Amino acid sequence: MRPALSGPGNPTLKQVGHVLTDRGSRYAVAGCPVTSRLEIDAALKALKRDRTYARATHNTWGAVLSSGGPIKGDDGEAGAGMVILRMLEREGLSDHLIVVTRWYGGKHLGGDRFRHVQTCVKAYLDAL
Repeated sequence: MRPALSGPGNPTLKQVGHVLTDRGSRYAVAGCPVTSRLEIDAALKALKRDRTYARATHNTWGAVLSSGGPIKGDDGEAGAGMVILRMLEREGLSDHLIVVTRWYGGKHLGGDRFRHVQTCVKAYLDAL
């Protein structure tokens, strides 16, 4: 487990860090409590302050806001945000952001990429 990223006016991000590698692609996961889109944007900005995450190919995310419903961002990884949302809804976890990061390794993973997103989200939920 990596230390949490935080600072003045920034949400505290819990980073599980590197979860798995497949055909050169690497996956990591992070998250934090949020209550609005502004807090989601602040958390994503805080995560991307870490150069490693800023250079990632995809930072997909999802959150179920009690005041605004489900919201997601695929960041070029079509469908990954919906996978995160479904898992959050099944878990009954609202007002919490989960970000799955992928560094593309040069080979297409097809449907395996969705299983990897699920593995990352599960790792994060287990670490809560």
